[in-house]
Amino acid sequence: QVQLVESGGGLVQPGESLRLSCAASGISLTFYTMGWYRQAPGKERELVAIIRSSSSSIDYLDSVKGRFTISRENAKNTVYLQMDSLKPEDTAVYYCYAVRGIAYWGQGTQVTVSS
Repeated sequence: QVQLVESGGGLVQPGESLRLSCAASGISLTFYTMGWYRQAPGKERELVAIIRSSSSSIDYLDSVKGRFTISRENAKNTVYLQMDSLKPEDTAVYYCYAVRGIAYWGQGTQVTVSS
């Protein structure tokens, strides 16, 4: 059974940081393209960051470039999203995503940025 479990969300003030983790079981993330999506209330889910298995190339949503960093630690079968200089508009549920033909999703973790 494949599971992606996110952790690290929470409530922070603008300008602060959080690191999200996505731990996988049942698959080896080494061979998967991984991504982080987010969905804010009343909005569509959007791709925040992606790291490809084939080339390890990385892309980011324009609004998070320079503030967010996606990385993977294959030995721990975990993908991270380091989020710095958080803004209120980053408030959303963040989902981990793994794809290699078949796509898998985590359950999501809430990130709230508010003063």
